[in-house]
Amino acid sequence: MVQIAAIDQYIIDEVRKKRVAMKMTQDDLADSLKVSKGFIGNIESPKYIDKYSMAQINELAKIFKCSPRDFLPEKPL
Repeated sequence: MVQIAAIDQYIIDEVRKKRVAMKMTQDDLADSLKVSKGFIGNIESPKYIDKYSMAQINELAKIFKCSPRDFLPEKPL
């Protein structure tokens, strides 16, 4: 298993929660974010070190109709 920074994992987990709450598949999110279908799977898998860029977090906020801050913890990790 690959180790990624706690902040990156937090963001990934928050995006996944929002995706599941909206009943979106990984493929649906990939289409909305304009990335490859496997990209979201790689991000959500502990086997890979892929993570969202700041530009993607901004786009995710548009997709989920929230603030980019909603993907960040209240306090530093």
